[in-house]
Amino acid sequence: MKNKLIASADPDRLETWARYSNGLCRDCRATCCTLPVEVRIDDLIRLEVVDPFERDEPLRNIARRLSKAGIVEHFNQKHGIFTLTRLANGDCLYLDRQTRLCTVYAKRPDTCRNHPRVGPRPGYCAYQQKIVERR
Repeated sequence: MKNKLIASADPDRLETWARYSNGLCRDCRATCCTLPVEVRIDDLIRLEVVDPFERDEPLRNIARRLSKAGIVEHFNQKHGIFTLTRLANGDCLYLDRQTRLCTVYAKRPDTCRNHPRVGPRPGYCAYQQKIVERR
């Protein structure tokens, strides 16, 4: 079977995204993990950065605490949506810089679990092939 060549996507230009297919993630450099990750309180509880008993606290108080801890970079109070912090290079704070794998995969937020079925361009992803280092 012949491998199909897929051009690298620009995460900011949806028209460059590749149609998602099974196995595409295997050799991708986790470009989706550079997109903003919006989460809700249930995601934060699953990530174990919020205790279940805190669910009844005002969300803005939780947002303030998680912002100080460097976990949340933005909170939309009207919709109760938190945006996870991204590092200076744009990576999600839970993405391992060397392996390009999620360090909280089993506990990952619903946004990540449902990508690319939902997102900026459903059914497509910002595929960029991993760079293979030669030794």
